[in-house]
Amino acid sequence: MAWFSRKDKQDDGASERDAPQRSMVAEADPEDVELPLRPAIETPGPEEWERLARGRAALEKAGIDPTDLEALGAAYDTALTTWQAARKGEQEDEREIVERFAIGIGEHVHRSTDLSWSRVTDAFGTDLAVAGGKDDFVVVPGNLVAARWMNAETGWVPGVVGHLVRVRADR
Repeated sequence: MAWFSRKDKQDDGASERDAPQRSMVAEADPEDVELPLRPAIETPGPEEWERLARGRAALEKAGIDPTDLEALGAAYDTALTTWQAARKGEQEDEREIVERFAIGIGEHVHRSTDLSWSRVTDAFGTDLAVAGGKDDFVVVPGNLVAARWMNAETGWVPGVVGHLVRVRADR
């Protein structure tokens, strides 16, 4: 799931006219399909910088310091359990929560390593990520958060994000 994807929300569902193309791709020989071997890593554009600024501001407003991994994890866990317990219609949009914590995690990785905020395009699409300019090390924080949010996982932030930082430090 690409929470930071640049794909237009109107394109979420495939249209009827796309059906023949999808079936042709499904029947194609896997050896005939060329996927990029390396992700394309670019500097974020104005839209991505604006999203990062909004996310940082939301973290600051909530009193969340992205450099404090334990506090970031505790805030994520609280946001998830609060969101689950809230009655429908009285809760914050989960996409906003996921994006806020994805930006917090990305900020933590960015500030703790040599990775920089980037726009990364690979075989799966284009996402906002933190990536190394000299190698293919890419972390897509939106995917980290969204997958665990959907599974209602708590307690994972310090271990997972801390591991990523340690792995990068060992390079």
